[in-house]
Amino acid sequence: MSAAIAPARHTAQILLVEDNDNDAELTRISMRKASFPFVIHHVENGEHCLDYLHKEGRYADAPTPDVVLLDLNMPRMGGLEVLEHIRKNQALTEIPVIVLSSSEADKDISLSYELNCSAYLIKPVDLNQFATTVSTLSDYWRQLLRHDTGGAGDL
Repeated sequence: MSAAIAPARHTAQILLVEDNDNDAELTRISMRKASFPFVIHHVENGEHCLDYLHKEGRYADAPTPDVVLLDLNMPRMGGLEVLEHIRKNQALTEIPVIVLSSSEADKDISLSYELNCSAYLIKPVDLNQFATTVSTLSDYWRQLLRHDTGGAGDL
């Protein structure tokens, strides 16, 4: 009789695209409360995001992210341009993209959903509210992982 082998836990690879170092650190701190294993890979602008996703330059060995947390208002290349590129690229279309932005503008929200973001979350200014938002995000991500990996036993 052979012993049952426990399923391997999946370590979520999260790509955080955020130009504000304070917001990036708050996201990291808030995500530490998540009840699943993860690694956050941080890039500071849209151009680096695309390099990461295409495994170019210094990102040649980067893991493929399970989810992208995308800020909209960034220098060099904004989040909407990044989202549009991701959704037009066949190799990237399956990656969930969650917009995590301070913008409450109807135009930004509408355009993000037109470009098929998985969710749009508004970054609160208050630290406690920010932590609650990221906690909600981690709950959402845990559900995505459960769906993608075939069940709660894989978490």
